[in-house]
Amino acid sequence: MRPLVPVSRPARIVLGVAFFVVFVAVWAFATLGGYVSKTFLADPVTMVRSGWTLLTEMGFAHDIGMTVWRVLGGFVIAAVLAVPLGVAMGAWKPVEAFFEPFVSFARYLPASAFIPLLILWAGIGEAQKLSVIFIGSFFQLVLMIAVAVGNVRRDLVEAAYTLGSSSGSLVRRVLIPNAAPEIAEILRMVLGWAWTYVIVAELIGASSGIGHMITDSQALLATDQIIFGIIVIGLIGLVSDLAFKAGNRALFPWAQLGR
Repeated sequence: MRPLVPVSRPARIVLGVAFFVVFVAVWAFATLGGYVSKTFLADPVTMVRSGWTLLTEMGFAHDIGMTVWRVLGGFVIAAVLAVPLGVAMGAWKPVEAFFEPFVSFARYLPASAFIPLLILWAGIGEAQKLSVIFIGSFFQLVLMIAVAVGNVRRDLVEAAYTLGSSSGSLVRRVLIPNAAPEIAEILRMVLGWAWTYVIVAELIGASSGIGHMITDSQALLATDQIIFGIIVIGLIGLVSDLAFKAGNRALFPWAQLGR
């Protein structure tokens, strides 16, 4: 092994799967071997059985659907507004000077801190949960996209001006295409953050969703159900992450060179 030397795709898959095998083996050894009380940590077998019961008898599939809808809804709203604003901030310095101080201030505010206010303003319905995800995602997206657009190579910009490009044409034909692969990666990363926000939103005042199920299970000390809910979140996140990566490779194949 040498630093920064890539591994083949089959080797990457094998190594990734190997970690999960080792993790489950240690978990099973600790719980089934009696080293950890099942009151505090359910064993893998019990967790799988409880998960099957949740899916087939307790309507957990509906909870999963509601959580996925909330994540995608809040994230898409944030992305639709954040991408053009981030591009404008990265391209035009007066726009950046106007918005950047507030965006930098707002991105440090935890989305969970707004939940009491959002409940007062929007109630405990879907608008409140979408708002939490929007607040948690929007400001991060804006600033990261602005940085990506602002870091476009200066020689490309100067070459475009030399060839007679206008400001609008420069943004459309140089800045956005050059920054597009990085913007896509930013969207992928922030989508992962959105999952943390939706669970926080569902822990308070929700009647459905994965977070709601986890809260109910906590009251019953049902660690098997809690763990299953956490694993479902991780699996959905992993699938969405892999889908994003595949989409990015298809849309921007040149950005993968050298990786």
